[in-house]
Amino acid sequence: MGPLITLQVHEEIEAAARAGATSVECSLDLGLSRTTVELAGDEGWVWQGVRYPRLKACKERTVYYWDGAAFQPVSRFTRSLIKLVPTEWGPPTFEIDGIKMLPTATVSPYEDARKKVELIQPGGKRVLDTCAGLGYFAAWCLRGGASEVRSFEKNPDVIWLRSLNPWSPQADARLVLSEGDVSKEIGSLPDASMDAALHDPPRFGIAGELYSQAFYAELARVLRRKGRLFHYTGTPNKLTSGRDVPKEVAARLRPAGFSTELVLDGVLAIRK
Repeated sequence: MGPLITLQVHEEIEAAARAGATSVECSLDLGLSRTTVELAGDEGWVWQGVRYPRLKACKERTVYYWDGAAFQPVSRFTRSLIKLVPTEWGPPTFEIDGIKMLPTATVSPYEDARKKVELIQPGGKRVLDTCAGLGYFAAWCLRGGASEVRSFEKNPDVIWLRSLNPWSPQADARLVLSEGDVSKEIGSLPDASMDAALHDPPRFGIAGELYSQAFYAELARVLRRKGRLFHYTGTPNKLTSGRDVPKEVAARLRPAGFSTELVLDGVLAIRK
């Protein structure tokens, strides 16, 4: 993977150049590690034997990647604008049409994923990851000793973001990432074939089918008895309309075959 540049890194390189330094230590992988960059005159810098140009301009809330000829924003616009967004924590979030998809205000999105994965106790389990996103759930499942993670992501542009994000796990023998809509693909999974599940769907207005009674019945079907499910809900519209989405979700999960408990910013459910 080539270097990734953010405004912070850009400013560190520029400050070192103005000070007359010959090198600068910075992170070129969104805070995952530190490395040394050799400054090479007014226009460029050298890293791992390759010369790169200094950016003329660098925007906030943007990650730039090297495409072989120039630095480009890690963003795509097909059906919607999707971009990788740096955070103060290191691990990035991503946005779809300006809507932030992972929490970052008070916690790293990577650390937030760890807390939620711990609820399903992944050690030795086959885990269904319904809406893969950047793969932070899957990463912590693998670190927690899961025997297998089946991840589904229907947006190919999000999968592209993952390919450039050093915090996203790579597919291997234990992680199977499939491009597909889990509301349809779940029907191909055998009964009681998964030990646990993580469900982090987009908000209801975008993906109402992933909050439906029919989908919850499918989750119950593929989970073994006493299998754990964490369903992220957040609290959308609670202040404006008084709607309590976590309670609504819990009420819908119970007739599907789950006992439920409100935990963190979602619902922990156990297959009866």
